[in-house]
Amino acid sequence: MNTEPGYEEVVAAAARRERPLIVPVFTEIPLPASSPADLYASLRDGPGFLLESLEGDEKTACYSFICTAPAATIAVTADGAMTVSGDPRIREIANGIEAADAVEAVRSFMDRFRVAPSPLQRFSGGLAGYFSYDLISSIHPMFRVEPAEDLKEPVARFMLARDCLALDHQGERLAVIGNLLITDGADAEEEYHRGRAAIAERVARICDLIPASPGDPGSSGVAASSCTPEEFSGAVLRVKEHIAAGDIFQAVLSRRLTCRIGGDPFGVYRRLRATNPSPYMYYLDFSDRQVAGSSPEMLVRVENGRVTTVPIAGTRPRGSTPAEDDSLAAELLADEKERAEHIMLVDLARNDVGAVSAYGSVSVEGFMTIERFSHVQHIVSTVSGTLREGCDRFDALRSCFPAGTVSGAPKVRAMQIIGEMEGLRRGIYAGAVGYLGFSGTMDLAIAIRTVIVQDGVASVQVGAGIVADSDPDREWAETTSKGRAMLAALGAEVQ
Repeated sequence: MNTEPGYEEVVAAAARRERPLIVPVFTEIPLPASSPADLYASLRDGPGFLLESLEGDEKTACYSFICTAPAATIAVTADGAMTVSGDPRIREIANGIEAADAVEAVRSFMDRFRVAPSPLQRFSGGLAGYFSYDLISSIHPMFRVEPAEDLKEPVARFMLARDCLALDHQGERLAVIGNLLITDGADAEEEYHRGRAAIAERVARICDLIPASPGDPGSSGVAASSCTPEEFSGAVLRVKEHIAAGDIFQAVLSRRLTCRIGGDPFGVYRRLRATNPSPYMYYLDFSDRQVAGSSPEMLVRVENGRVTTVPIAGTRPRGSTPAEDDSLAAELLADEKERAEHIMLVDLARNDVGAVSAYGSVSVEGFMTIERFSHVQHIVSTVSGTLREGCDRFDALRSCFPAGTVSGAPKVRAMQIIGEMEGLRRGIYAGAVGYLGFSGTMDLAIAIRTVIVQDGVASVQVGAGIVADSDPDREWAETTSKGRAMLAALGAEVQ
């Protein structure tokens, strides 16, 4: 079995290390006929994650990533306190981190590693998980409304992937990756041979793959809502009062739907990928909590010194024929309300990206183009810029978080009003899910169309953008429609 890099390169890199060194060692094999979900299901044995992309352009839908044996799990509170479990060497590396908030804690942790150059694209190991919406208390200290703490959870949870799989769907290759961790006390030769042995074992498992049960999520009955129609309508009217007073232009109100689940949470993910394929598909299994999602929308990506965000606003269903598709798209682009909302969010994205980009580097590509998915079509624009000197991916996260499409505009005031109206912590909903690579890359989706399973209870949160002419009944119906689509994966109905 050939692996890259070779032994001599690893030893030479280890000799030059200034801090714990990550060396991605890998071999490539032909892409199996099994889907990434089938591959994950057959290999999983405890905590792990699957990141897929089932729709989108070649820049989005090219890779899938799998880890079924994370080296460590990391949890961070809003005040920057970090808890690490797993590999003792990872815990030792994290020891002594002092940070003012969760973003700084994760940055400090990742800064303790140096990674050797690698030809592998996008993600070859690092952190995969989520930042919850409640990270806003770390990013925006002026946020004055503190909703009742009904979700006892850290604001960030990640798994650290040393051994993982990267599936290149265009190149039809699978990279089996083992990230060597060379510390002051680690012998490079021993670590190299351990990594090669682990890669060989995983290649053998993949070649002898035994199909796994698809997993049955079971039936969950009727989901309960966190508020009544009357309470939601009252909140809509109060938001409209804020809009009339000039406080905000828009705010996204949400409600939570919960139900019991007795089956396999991975079965929920399988149903989502079958019924709602999206550019960002994810399944995160933290043992005590599972997260299954199918988000259509990027929050922020940092790659090769570029920061990118893709605001989506404006929706129509897909047509039954190409002609009907085009007719509905034309109708969408001609809708003044939809256009105004999209332009407002593009302006917000330009401001967010511009705050961390070099002067004159921010551009809008594909302004107000139609992007089609399995069931719907959206107005989409791409905003990007070149990270300015002194800024990194964590600065980009701070600037773009949370997305305007799940908060409102102006963003901070809208979030304050959301806190007053909703009265509960959003948790993962409207936060960010994805990866932070050892190599400095980052790709995070907005955590919408997401199911969280914990202690036998599944929850889904759904929202609606409230503007000056919003009708409370229509906004309730919109959240019901969104909830029905997600609850179908749970075998549940909307109350």
